[in-house]
Amino acid sequence: MERPSCLPRSSKMNSYIANALSDFFFKYETPRQVLVRNRRVGVVCRLIQLGVLAYIIGWVFIYEKGYQSTDTAVSSVFTKMKGVAYTKVDGEEWVWDTVDYVFPEQGDSSFVVMTNYIITKGQKMGKCPELAESRYLCNSDSDCERGMVERTGHGHMTGKCVGNTTKTCEVVAWCPVEDDRKIPDPALLMSAENYTLFIKNSVTFPAYGVKRSNLVEGIDNQYIKSCVYDPTTSPLCPIFRLGDLVQLSGFNFATIAKMGGAIGIVIDWTCNLDYDQSECKPIYTFHGLYGNPNETDMARASVGYNFRYAKHYMEDKQEKRTLLKVFGIRFDIIVRSVARKFDIIPTLTAIGSGVGIFGVVSLAILHILSDFSKHTESQVAYCIS
Repeated sequence: MERPSCLPRSSKMNSYIANALSDFFFKYETPRQVLVRNRRVGVVCRLIQLGVLAYIIGWVFIYEKGYQSTDTAVSSVFTKMKGVAYTKVDGEEWVWDTVDYVFPEQGDSSFVVMTNYIITKGQKMGKCPELAESRYLCNSDSDCERGMVERTGHGHMTGKCVGNTTKTCEVVAWCPVEDDRKIPDPALLMSAENYTLFIKNSVTFPAYGVKRSNLVEGIDNQYIKSCVYDPTTSPLCPIFRLGDLVQLSGFNFATIAKMGGAIGIVIDWTCNLDYDQSECKPIYTFHGLYGNPNETDMARASVGYNFRYAKHYMEDKQEKRTLLKVFGIRFDIIVRSVARKFDIIPTLTAIGSGVGIFGVVSLAILHILSDFSKHTESQVAYCIS
């Protein structure tokens, strides 16, 4: 007859915990492997594995550069226009330089180059009739509401209907009011096609301590004096001819010069810093944002680009102004940058994700195998590794 154990309950618990810890730390189990001798199952499994391997190597590592870290640049852009235009209107000669046709004048990354204009000289504050258009026509004073301001009008209505053959409402405004119903021939400033634009761009990638400029190696003062940008022969020249910019953006210069428009200049810094820094160079692309490239656009609202500005002066102790409605090409310079460099952390992360995907594939293969075993008898050998 066995004697009952005299060990206290606490001792049994301690022994159980000790055995469990010993099994956890000092024993290792391997999963059971199943060898299936079937061609169809083997081909399916290998195809799935090859697909995952191609995804990891082709997409993650080669295309997405999963072994590299990335950084975006801090950028600065400086611009300078050069060129002189000559016009002769109503017998009056006028020479335009950059102070007259570039807005604003500070060399910003977004600016407008005037290519056409409507000028109204000698305006002074007073009372005068509105334009002879249907919305301003009247037969009597009752048709002109005193104090009324039309949204597209030129001034504050006095309540009077004035004029001889064609009567319009009288307004308090800068007189005479501007008549912009007919846009002049853009040939007045067609010489703008030969203006040149100089772009100076600097980028800094703070994470890597790399600083680059679009005045890359080999571009010196002597080269800049003679070069003009060409996407094939001079892709790194920072001097751009205005007519070439318009053409590369897909617009016709004569058309966009009349009504105005907008062009985007993109400077792309996509750099692989695993190579020498001198290989980090800008790529210029040009995009027509809006304008008047064809006749069908004439039916759209607000075609082209324009704005007004005035030059004030004193004459006979009275303030007067010259009003210009400017049609021009707006340029927006956009810097797009990304630098890549080998980094062990994203490399290990990409490898770890790949191993995890292979684990999911193994589960999928086991599912295929379980379905296969239900319908097919095969010779299976079990081995424990």
